[in-house]
Amino acid sequence: MAAANPWDPATALNAAGLLLGHFVTSELVTQEMLNISKKSTSCFVNFSRLQQITDIQAEIYQKNLEIELLSLEKDAADVVHPSFLAQKCHSLQSMNNHLEAVLKEKRSLRQRLLKPICQGNLPIEAVYHRYIVHLLELAVTFIERLEDHLETIRNIPYLDADLKKMSTALAKMDILVTETEELAENILKWREQQKEVSSHIPKILAEKNSLHKHGVIVPPLPLTSKVNVQTINAK
Repeated sequence: MAAANPWDPATALNAAGLLLGHFVTSELVTQEMLNISKKSTSCFVNFSRLQQITDIQAEIYQKNLEIELLSLEKDAADVVHPSFLAQKCHSLQSMNNHLEAVLKEKRSLRQRLLKPICQGNLPIEAVYHRYIVHLLELAVTFIERLEDHLETIRNIPYLDADLKKMSTALAKMDILVTETEELAENILKWREQQKEVSSHIPKILAEKNSLHKHGVIVPPLPLTSKVNVQTINAK
């Protein structure tokens, strides 16, 4: 068995160790009590854990900053990349060439714009023919309804006058309806009177014939029914 190193504090014997050994041999203190006393307190353990958490958070923050810097570098690299710049330069060059061509043909373009387009055929790809058919149907329907819409718009300033005319016409119609109802009632009354007169005529004629046979002269019939009829017609 190797001898204990006198310079090692863990293995070196001191007065406290000898005293604790004496207490253990005399059973004043148990080995379990000594083991419990060797454990570090919970507060120091929590402090160490808190320190670890703080270090980890600082490391995470540092990594996030590095990630943001890398993403910014990536975006900037996309913008200043040679291929991207070449594409932009090509687009600008083509636009510049188009503007130069427009400026060169300025006079001819102005003449074409001033000239009315009549009986001109526009080339349309076959893929869009079905859409053109539908568009023409919509255009025809719109043109058919356009005149009605324009007429409605023209009549908007005269709506008040038209409404007044309509209200006046409705009032006249109400008066005519009332007069027609009165006339219908008078006609029904006249028909009833005519029925009564026609029902009495055969009796009167029979009595008149019988009196003629006996030689009695009968005065003419009263004209009350004719008078009534004339008054009804006058109304």
